[in-house]
Amino acid sequence: MIAQDLGGGLTCYVNKETGAYKAIIDPDENYGDMEAWEEDLQEIEDNNDKYLLIEKMSSRDSFRVMEEFAEMIPNQEIKKRLYYALNRSKPFRHFKYEVDYNEEIRQQWFKFKERKYEDWVRKYLEFYALSIEK
Repeated sequence: MIAQDLGGGLTCYVNKETGAYKAIIDPDENYGDMEAWEEDLQEIEDNNDKYLLIEKMSSRDSFRVMEEFAEMIPNQEIKKRLYYALNRSKPFRHFKYEVDYNEEIRQQWFKFKERKYEDWVRKYLEFYALSIEK
């Protein structure tokens, strides 16, 4: 679930003691009404030492995921369009446009991206677990 929330643009925190997590909108962004997240934000702020922020993928990592996806596409015409999108200015927007153009590719992209985010979160948590054992 953390991977889905991160992929959806939420900020995720894991309680180091209980393993429970909280997903909230980024408090540094101006989304308007923060009321729904105020309680969780206050809990995290009051107990900051108990929570681990799960970092989102960097733009570079996200770009690599898109490149990996393009590479695995067997249809050479679609692959060519995806690579072209990635090599243009504003590659994220152009890639999304190309993915959304074909429903089958779109569904494959969502599954692929979700697996990559799951791997990202798993590695992040494994790294954290290793660092507290030392």
